[in-house]
Amino acid sequence: MTGGTGEAANINKNLARVAQEFGLGMGLGSCRTLLDSDDSFKDFDLKGLMPDAPLLANFGIAQLEKALLNEKVLSRMQAVLEKLRVDGVIVHINPTQEWLQPEGDRLVHSPLEVIAEFLEKVDYPVIVKEVGQGMGPKSLEQLMRMPLAAIEFGAFGGTNFAKLESLRSTQGNGITQAELTNIGHTAQQMVEIVNDIKRMAPHEHFVDNFIISGGVKSFLDGFYLCEKLNACAIYGQAKMMLDHAADDYNLLANFVDGQVKGLEFATSYLTVR
Repeated sequence: MTGGTGEAANINKNLARVAQEFGLGMGLGSCRTLLDSDDSFKDFDLKGLMPDAPLLANFGIAQLEKALLNEKVLSRMQAVLEKLRVDGVIVHINPTQEWLQPEGDRLVHSPLEVIAEFLEKVDYPVIVKEVGQGMGPKSLEQLMRMPLAAIEFGAFGGTNFAKLESLRSTQGNGITQAELTNIGHTAQQMVEIVNDIKRMAPHEHFVDNFIISGGVKSFLDGFYLCEKLNACAIYGQAKMMLDHAADDYNLLANFVDGQVKGLEFATSYLTVR
């Protein structure tokens, strides 16, 4: 979930413990720093705490682009994954965040081209997600045609990382590009887009596994969105987990227990139109 801060190790250990206890999957925060140094490795070394639950590493599209242009970077990435003992990789695409970040990366190639080439070189499960703004119909349709393990929405409506970057940066005469932080697609909109894509091409072979995240505040949000999506879907929560993970493990475990029991009730007794 996070890394590189003083609290990261404790937060991540609590999250890993609760993932093991309740059978949840966990995605690490960006592992970019591990490509250069092992100084923060302890923040990410969590598999021992969750041997029976899926743990996924996380790299940005900019790191993938560099890896494909430089074999040494690709080898280093493979070594990091083996050392972390992860079950797969999440690739996050965040062009708006990078654009607004003063030291952000500028992509040379289309992310879709980079992902397609990356998939040809690796043999482990790969999930693709956006970060904070979501994805529109053209991007989703092309991703759905790739041999991905899943697509995560990372929708507009959760933590707006582009907005966070805009607060750190001004351009030229002090006029910001903050308007860019208001664009995006919500999880609800992306559910509808995916359903439309599948409805318009019922015989096409598409990715059928999705993780819905971005503004999911409770089990009712997650249940509703998963039920509305005409595919195999689970949902993810970041902020709500982090809000309970920093201090007391029991507080986090009680929160997750309530979410799991609420979802069990919703699954048993509720229907969605």
